[in-house]
Amino acid sequence: MKLITKTLLAVPGLAAAMPAYAQEAMSLDDKVNEVFAKFTGPFVNLIFAPLPGTSFPWIVLWLVVAASVFTIYFALVQVRFFGHAISLVKGDYSDPHDAGEVSHFQALATALSGTVGLGNIAGVAVAVGIGGPGATFWMILAGLLGMASKFTECTLGVKYRNEYPDGTVSGGPMYYISKGFAERGLPGGKPLAILFSIFCILGALGGGNMFQANQAHAQISGIVGDYPGWITGVIFALVVFAVIVGGIKSIANVTEKVVPFMGILYVGAALIILIVNYDKIGWAFGQIFTGAFTGLGIAGGFVGALIQGFKRAAFSNEAGVGSAAIAHSAVRTKEPITEGLVSLLEPLIDTVVICTMTALVITISGQLISDPATGLYVLDGNSIATVDGNSGVSLTSAAFASGISWFPYVLAVAVVLFAFSTMISWSYYGLKAWTYLFGEGKTSELIFKVIFCIFVVIGAAASLGPVIDFSDAAIFAMAVVNITALYFLMSIVRKELQSYSSRLASGEIKKFKH
Repeated sequence: MKLITKTLLAVPGLAAAMPAYAQEAMSLDDKVNEVFAKFTGPFVNLIFAPLPGTSFPWIVLWLVVAASVFTIYFALVQVRFFGHAISLVKGDYSDPHDAGEVSHFQALATALSGTVGLGNIAGVAVAVGIGGPGATFWMILAGLLGMASKFTECTLGVKYRNEYPDGTVSGGPMYYISKGFAERGLPGGKPLAILFSIFCILGALGGGNMFQANQAHAQISGIVGDYPGWITGVIFALVVFAVIVGGIKSIANVTEKVVPFMGILYVGAALIILIVNYDKIGWAFGQIFTGAFTGLGIAGGFVGALIQGFKRAAFSNEAGVGSAAIAHSAVRTKEPITEGLVSLLEPLIDTVVICTMTALVITISGQLISDPATGLYVLDGNSIATVDGNSGVSLTSAAFASGISWFPYVLAVAVVLFAFSTMISWSYYGLKAWTYLFGEGKTSELIFKVIFCIFVVIGAAASLGPVIDFSDAAIFAMAVVNITALYFLMSIVRKELQSYSSRLASGEIKKFKH
């Protein structure tokens, strides 16, 4: 964005023709970008640095290895307890008198609203564009493994949450790190919890807020025409504040309606495309499986497909980041393991279902073609290897429009809903990190909520590229702290699982009669 700003201002006569406020805004953006990038660049580069000799970010390997370890350690918990997880979401075992603020379904919807977003639309398009259809296979595999990471962190989130006399609760990695480490006599719990909270607040204000507002404005202005971003920001801020001021119950009441609606809207459109092109579905899956191991039509071959698939899954479902554990901690239950089991459905829905739908539509649509000269996939004559998130949205939009001419309008609605739901969920994540650092209380909470809404306006009005890069890096820095703690605490989760499993098998745990 900094380069674009400089380029525009360098065009002869353009700067002079622009309104003074526009010149000042672009200049201010540019200056903030330069100063911020200078101080935060090393941190961003460290978090997203590739492994030596590869283009594979080490942070993605960190997440995938952890997911694999938890899958093995808990003996395929995501497979063994899948049916029971569905029963829990349905409320079959829910006692309304248990401590907590929201139902299993509401907790799942809130966490999903924080992960289901632009990554499912733009990110998948870029992954398939660079890694070919085969990237979808590795994306699905990473999503399935990530279910075990979510299970681990969300079980601990409920086990070590704080429950207050007024019925409210606070939980998440900062609580299970400090309490869990102290319980096991391990040093460093408090500093790690503080570090996680700082990263969480920064991630909430940037990637979970400013980026969402910025992209939502871009989509809206693309439909209705260009207009000042602060208008979108103010509208979003007012709506977001109206929801989050009521706390997790208000957020859950909204997400339990918005998430199913936007999921059905998007997946429904994808199903229409697949039904219309039913004769190509078998071919598409063939492309996915063949490309997964041969790197069909891409640079980097098999490794390129694997890298893009794992990268997109990790960036989309956030398994291991620890953010979802904050939302799941608010659930009404006396059995921590139950919410761990519910949470494992999250990567399945986010990555295995929604991301795969996007990838299938793109593959079937014919919008993604291989350049005979280079063997690389291209879009409108440009190598996909050079595209960014915006081009990813364009590719997805073009793919859906090939079967549904008016889909770009549906996509605009989906992007706005995805952005809105992500913002309200991340406001809760940031809030709980904030109150962990600065104390509980209405005043403390209100201060953060106001700050969060101010950043909504800033995000929609400004183009602060390095700020967003830094906040994204902060979100994945959360995973460094969180997964380190999970390795030390996963034995506690296994004891909980063994206890619950034996009581469930003996009939001691029964379905609750509503």
